[in-house]
Amino acid sequence: MRLSRQIFTALFLLAAILPAIAQPGQRLILKDGTYQVYTKYEVKGQIVRFFSAERDEWEEIPNALVDWPATAKWNHEHAPGASSSSADSDSSDPGKVEAAKIDAEERAARDEEMARMPLVSPGLHLPDESGVWVLDTFRGDPELVHVMQANGDLNRASEHSVLRAGVNNSGAKELIRMEGAEAKVQVHVDQPVLFISLDRPGGPAENPPPESALTVDTHGASSAVKDKNSHSSPDSTYAILRVSGGKNLRTVAATEISLLGQSGHSEDIIETTKQILPGGRWMKITPKIPLLIGEYALIEILSPHEVNLDVWAFGVNPRALENKNARMPLEVGP
Repeated sequence: MRLSRQIFTALFLLAAILPAIAQPGQRLILKDGTYQVYTKYEVKGQIVRFFSAERDEWEEIPNALVDWPATAKWNHEHAPGASSSSADSDSSDPGKVEAAKIDAEERAARDEEMARMPLVSPGLHLPDESGVWVLDTFRGDPELVHVMQANGDLNRASEHSVLRAGVNNSGAKELIRMEGAEAKVQVHVDQPVLFISLDRPGGPAENPPPESALTVDTHGASSAVKDKNSHSSPDSTYAILRVSGGKNLRTVAATEISLLGQSGHSEDIIETTKQILPGGRWMKITPKIPLLIGEYALIEILSPHEVNLDVWAFGVNPRALENKNARMPLEVGP
């Protein structure tokens, strides 16, 4: 009998406690850093009336004391299953309206950051810079390496200079000349992925290429001038050319350039696939086939009739030393 009475007493106490802990409290965050735990509230003019989860009674505080953005953020993050659609459904609730606004702003900020610095490998983002970068792997670790254009006397105010030449003209024996027996950048994989920053978002070109861009007469010696209107465009396509090497010079013949516009072209021309990454800030270039050990140049095809002679040079050599100033992945937590 005594044991039964004890069990009854315990059950009675448990029943009295359960209602108090069964209701999850939300918070009204105040501007002084404190907060009030409530189960429901209503705004009446300059007064916020809330039912205190701690004292089980209605209380009032001035609306001006409530930090609504902080309140909305905390309650949104701590409410299981909460979504921005529920916040949009009640425009009279300042907390929910502010939560929806914060969500939209945070999503926009994340999307903008991902457009500027997309993730290309675990822990490794493209930098918030312009130019061409190649994803390499050195001793099992991914690295990003900056690839400069070959002709250093062009417009260095831009990371993307344009030196035009006709595709089908083949009068010059050596149309592209690069000093040195090998490029400064040597990748260690046979299918490197390149990333090209874009000056304008993807989509149809609004204006034709600038008229001031240099057109090279391939029937004679070409001269390089600065193109003040140089630009990188998502409308361009890219190919990788195998470069002929000498003791102190690497070259690409005009005949190879002329074959870019033909089907069944030379085996020294490697076709690529391109992909505009979300946000339209970067273009991803991938060779369709593995590259043999040797020297290469990434060439931009501006149109069916024109190419950019200011190429991006790199080599493929799995035994090369590590590239200088390569970007490493950030530490990824467990």
